[in-house]
Amino acid sequence: LRHSPLHERLQAHNACFGEAAGWERPNWFAPEGVEPKYEYSFGKQNWFEHSAAEHRAAREKVVLFDQCSFSKYLVQGRDAVKVLQRVSSANVDVEPGRMVYTHWLNDHGGIEADLTVTRMAENEFWVISGAAQTIKDLHWLKSHIAEDEFCCVSDITNAWAMMGVMGPDSRALLSQAIDHDFSTERFPFGDLHEVEVGMSRGYAARVSYVGELGWELYVPVDQARHAFDYIWEQGQDHGLRLAGMHALNSCRIEKKFVHYGHDVAQHDTPLECGMSFVCALDKDIPFIGRDAILKQKESGSYLRKRLLQFLLEDPEAMLYHHEPILRDGKIVGHLTSGDYGHTLGGSVGLGYVEVEEDITRDYIESGSFAIDVAGVPVPAKAS
Repeated sequence: LRHSPLHERLQAHNACFGEAAGWERPNWFAPEGVEPKYEYSFGKQNWFEHSAAEHRAAREKVVLFDQCSFSKYLVQGRDAVKVLQRVSSANVDVEPGRMVYTHWLNDHGGIEADLTVTRMAENEFWVISGAAQTIKDLHWLKSHIAEDEFCCVSDITNAWAMMGVMGPDSRALLSQAIDHDFSTERFPFGDLHEVEVGMSRGYAARVSYVGELGWELYVPVDQARHAFDYIWEQGQDHGLRLAGMHALNSCRIEKKFVHYGHDVAQHDTPLECGMSFVCALDKDIPFIGRDAILKQKESGSYLRKRLLQFLLEDPEAMLYHHEPILRDGKIVGHLTSGDYGHTLGGSVGLGYVEVEEDITRDYIESGSFAIDVAGVPVPAKAS
């Protein structure tokens, strides 16, 4: 139903597409002579090695992800900062050109959204979220604007194309392609700057969902093909390759970056998933859910439900998610997401362990963990 403005370009590069929230997105790219087609099977599938190569390129060189499907909202008006401070757990009252990673919580401290808020100007913000969350996030934000507050929210997903340029060589590529200073001193993590991508005027934000040096480029949709062609051409000197959603997911899971709807949702709190840093408990405008977070923190109840990361010791075993987690032979939870960690050399899963005792480092190190893969307990390293 929905196509990226780069769709034909990706198709020409042998993309194998998948679907998310109506979007047709490139999941992996087939090398020359290989048909971009799924051949479903248990175990390592026909695209395993091709996606692994994309994953390694993101870790070792530089890749380009089509992220046009990511949700983008424009929040503006006199009371925009006031509304966003109340809705966001983190402090988003920052200088223009700064991006803040935050959660939106409900009254129970549960996570309603996992996203970034970037201040574009005094009374103007961009919110970037997952492809499947657009309607949910917009509804949550709009329903928390009071009648007497001047704040307008617009869905600008289809106005701006988004490309992720990620990997250790991303700075070298962008410094060559774009007349701008991409050094850490001039372009720290979390900054957003105006840039010209070829003849297109847009923005670059230093942020990464793969856990490597990287930038997200935003250009108007009507100039997206030009920007893609320009970056692709400039990238040939740096070994740039295209990477799909499978590689994006396998990279993020190695770094324990959460995915909304899998690893975090409205019944999980930032404390339980190990992300208390998103809660600015001392900011002037208390955020929704603050009292619940304080209560959970004081009682220590969050220590009995914690999101852990697991690496299977058998490199052949595959994870999909929802597999039971065993500690000393007893089920203590289930995985919320699973994928293959090509850098770590085995399947990686994230999942909550929920027990009647405190889940401390000692609890993790003193027990023997395994994941039940199709009825077989496979030993796993927990962290």
